[in-house]
Amino acid sequence: MVMGLTTGLWVSAQVRLCDRAFIPATVVRRGDPDAGTVLVKINRFEDGVTVFTQASTLDDEPAWSLGTGPAPVTEPEADAYIARQVARDPDLWVLEIEDRRSVYKLDGKVV
Repeated sequence: MVMGLTTGLWVSAQVRLCDRAFIPATVVRRGDPDAGTVLVKINRFEDGVTVFTQASTLDDEPAWSLGTGPAPVTEPEADAYIARQVARDPDLWVLEIEDRRSVYKLDGKVV
């Protein structure tokens, strides 16, 4: 996460930003409040679902990778990916965003 910001606080901020933009956002799973890794599931309905996995660049800047691959997938495929990740990491957070209009932007670049 951003330096000095706990995971729980970052997730809460994302939910608040979505709320202000009238974008439904739900914390589906809470992980370690201080240092848990985050998966962001963005559901664009007809356009498919993308799950982003928290990463970092070589310069230790916040970044995201496409956990479900370069193309959007179906919701069951996204949920199966999330279930596999949660099985490996019990401290994982999952934030689901329903963004039909493609308004929500992640902070950090996608690598």
